[in-house]
Amino acid sequence: MGTQLRSGLSDKAKAEIWQRWKAGQSARVIAAAIDREHPTVMVVLARHGGIAPRPRQRAAIALTLAEREDISRGMAAGQSLRCIARQLGRAPSTVSREVARHGGDRRYRAAQADKAAWDAARRPRPCRLLTNPALREAVAGKLSRDWSPEQISGWLKSEYPADADMQVSTETIYKSLFIQARGALKQELVAHLRSKRRVRRPQAASNHRQSRGRIVDAISIRQRPAEAEDRAVPGHWEGDLLCGSKQSFVVTLVERHSRFVMLIKVPDNRTDTVVAALSRTIQKLPAALKRSLTWDRGHEMADHKSFTVATDVQVYFCDPQSPWQRGSNENTNGLLRQYMPKRTDISVFSQTQLNKFALLLNERPRKTLGFRSPAATLQASVASTV
Repeated sequence: MGTQLRSGLSDKAKAEIWQRWKAGQSARVIAAAIDREHPTVMVVLARHGGIAPRPRQRAAIALTLAEREDISRGMAAGQSLRCIARQLGRAPSTVSREVARHGGDRRYRAAQADKAAWDAARRPRPCRLLTNPALREAVAGKLSRDWSPEQISGWLKSEYPADADMQVSTETIYKSLFIQARGALKQELVAHLRSKRRVRRPQAASNHRQSRGRIVDAISIRQRPAEAEDRAVPGHWEGDLLCGSKQSFVVTLVERHSRFVMLIKVPDNRTDTVVAALSRTIQKLPAALKRSLTWDRGHEMADHKSFTVATDVQVYFCDPQSPWQRGSNENTNGLLRQYMPKRTDISVFSQTQLNKFALLLNERPRKTLGFRSPAATLQASVASTV
């Protein structure tokens, strides 16, 4: 029988929950699969911040139950601890500490000692962020600037390549934020994460996709230049219309080579409004950054021909229901939800505020850029083309 949790779940059931969670199933689907209530599953997931704990294992040097039984039998036969240790191939101090720790000569019992040792192994190791103040301050400082745990981890490796004590994994940062018992990072820092969930979702979790309409005379993304596909040169953009409540909208643009972001405030989603705003922005760019624009099938770009005439920038359209073909833009829209959450009126943000949001993203290091920032990457690439 597995050890019972406070949730009433056995170790076997708990393992199944984590297996299904890592496979991308939702908590409700998992609850139905194991015939439990949704809150019960959430208790297990939330206890570890959605990050599967490592399975418990005995240390290779730890005494086994069989060895403890030999110790118990040897003492019952009147053998000395030194003699027992020699028969086990163990140091006398190991056997001596074992007996002293679990009842002494008269009360030592192998099964009880083994259970006590196994229970003691539940105690968590000290968190690196808790024992290293300099590392903790560095991580907290970057979190307060809205850096993600992955960006912080990558930056630390780049900044301190020879100092392992000043490096920490992404998972450790998430654990320190989501598991309050660790006490390493202040819980207020969770507010700086893009997602406000207190449970980390696995990468395998499915994404909802949105169907879009038809565009007259749309040029397929399959006809886009190869240089845009391989991100070899700057100037190829991905665009979308980010939606909020009360029919509020913001145009998002992401440069494919550098992941540089631009945001444009628009009063509505009419095609003439969006095309006009886009045209004004693109016309201000240097020639090296005006090569192509990739959009989805949203009706806001129905008048794409007017945009091309005004800017000399060709528009290419994704296949229906294929948002991954604008992966950089989709990812950026997700990042922007930290500042403009879903179901909020985003018309309240001024263009100045939108520029600030874009600046925050453009100055963050990105894993895909070798933990350089989009701003620095774009500046370097444009300089090299001059």
